[in-house]
Amino acid sequence: MSTPHREIDDPKKEPEDWHKADIKCALEKAGWTLRKLSQANGYSESAGKVALKQHWPNVERIIARAIGRMPEEIWPSRYRSKAA
Repeated sequence: MSTPHREIDDPKKEPEDWHKADIKCALEKAGWTLRKLSQANGYSESAGKVALKQHWPNVERIIARAIGRMPEEIWPSRYRSKAA
């Protein structure tokens, strides 16, 4: 799966977080909505929506797994090393 929201031309540039619409689209392609994915994993229907706005590692992992990615790929700013 390509990542059209990132520019690869500058190797020094920090990778950007995926846009919310890109995440939702990837989930839709995988047969999910944020609501259904949250509920299927025992969370409230709004959990996925919350995870798009703020750091929630458990739900981020569920979203990432559903689209075949790692959370660090989708939200690099949330997982960037503080020492770097």
